Amino acid sequence: MDDINKNLMDHEYDGIQEFNNPLPLWWLGIFIGTVIFAFIYWIHYEIAGAPTQLAELKSDLAVIAEMKKNSPGSGAADTEDDLLKLISSQEALAAGKLVYDSKCAACHGVELQGIIGPNLVDDYWIHGQGKLAQMSVTVRQGVLDKGMPGWESVLNSDEIRSVVAFIGSNRGAKPANAKAPQGEKIAVE
Repeated sequence: MDDINKNLMDHEYDGIQEFNNPLPLWWLGIFIGTVIFAFIYWIHYEIAGAPTQLAELKSDLAVIAEMKKNSPGSGAADTEDDLLKLISSQEALAAGKLVYDSKCAACHGVELQGIIGPNLVDDYWIHGQGKLAQMSVTVRQGVLDKGMPGWESVLNSDEIRSVVAFIGSNRGAKPANAKAPQGEKIAVE
């Protein structure tokens, strides 16, 4: 009974006496450690002027933009002549077919006849005037209001150029069950 009484504090509240139980040392160690960490953190960011997370994000985005600008094939728009040359390359057309089958066929159909997306082999175009360079821009940027994502972040420039060449090489094909014309009729050159 004496051991219990020596831990009792002198005050009482509603007939209840409080024990004087000190905090465990491990808990005090963690508490003191967090206070020291908070003080060092405050000095590092408030006094020493370390970059904030927002500043680090802006810096990282600037590095990414610079890398994109300097990467081969980016920045410069695809020219019509370069894309027309790809149409004669069987290797480029085979690569374009692989990309088309895996990324585009779900909306535009296996034979480019149009399902959800428009028919890609007729003479009617919603975006642009059926030029390969304009198709390249559409593939890269997408048409979000029509549900087509921009593929620039998924496909590299060579894949985009090859899929555009594949689409251009199939111009004028007459697939079965082709979707009705959409957009404006363009003059075939």
